[in-house]
Amino acid sequence: MSIGDKLSNKAEDLGGKAKEGTGKATGDRSLEAEGKTDQSKASLKDAGEKVKDAAKDVKDGLTK
Repeated sequence: MSIGDKLSNKAEDLGGKAKEGTGKATGDRSLEAEGKTDQSKASLKDAGEKVKDAAKDVKDGLTK
């Protein structure tokens, strides 16, 4: 996973946490849910990148 992907996923996760916290503080359930969704998206993207990296490592190991 490239550093750019890691930063992008982390930024999306932090943005989601901020939205969730703001939603909780203001009683805006829609904003809170949007924040949780953003965090879930970031986690899924991160997991996908880790799978890609693992597959590349296996491929590299087989071609040596």
